[in-house]
Amino acid sequence: MSYLYTLLAISFLVSAVGWIYFIYFFSIGYGLSISALAVATAVIFHDTMTLPIAILCGVLFVYGIRLALYLLLRERKSASYKKILYQPDNTTKKPVFVMTTIWVSCALLYIGQMSPATFYLFNLSEGAAISETWAWVGAVVAAVGVVIEMVADAQKSRAKRINANRFVDTGLYRLVRCPNYFGEVLMWTGSFIICFGACCTLWQWVIAAFGYVGIVYVMFSGARRIELRQNEVYGNDPEFQNYIHKRPLILPFVPIYSVAKHTWLKG
Repeated sequence: MSYLYTLLAISFLVSAVGWIYFIYFFSIGYGLSISALAVATAVIFHDTMTLPIAILCGVLFVYGIRLALYLLLRERKSASYKKILYQPDNTTKKPVFVMTTIWVSCALLYIGQMSPATFYLFNLSEGAAISETWAWVGAVVAAVGVVIEMVADAQKSRAKRINANRFVDTGLYRLVRCPNYFGEVLMWTGSFIICFGACCTLWQWVIAAFGYVGIVYVMFSGARRIELRQNEVYGNDPEFQNYIHKRPLILPFVPIYSVAKHTWLKG
């Protein structure tokens, strides 16, 4: 259990960047925490590290660093993003209890997300009959998810440079309206898949499931915010209305076209 305490301490320490500005708990602090936890997992379990888990840790490290840098640069260069980031609801000073609750929740969530790899390596070190096949499947799926997210972000940036006032419906956005979120869901699905070959105990399954369900909820919550914002900006555009009624929100071929009315997704 000592490895979990170490990882938890790291998660709390790195995500504490949110005390600078509470949105950072979910954004920059999120990316940096995942990168730090990926490195820490590789260091703690270097003696039992396997190639697929090493690849997964590498994928998650790159994902986290890229996300943090992307958000920092976006905050500096994008006036529209800065306007959203620093809207009145976000800049209002939060009570210490609220800030602490968010900090604790985020730190625990990030541990849950990273836990399949750590449980795999810990159980392997304890002599469990680990299945490397599931680890390879998970690592490949996660890597594909990161590539999708990176491509989607690049395509959106390119489209916005061409026409900043139009919604994006090119490239991966022809498949779903939030392909970057789809990529992230796919990445964490790959991570969670590893549990099936990790000989997890019941409490390990609970922690891993908490992390996976939690991040999927966060993705749909984020997609809801985007949907509401786009409806406000492009709602009167016939092309936009045609687009949103034909393209699923996050998951390809899954006919979920709107979550705007689902207030339980409000983050």
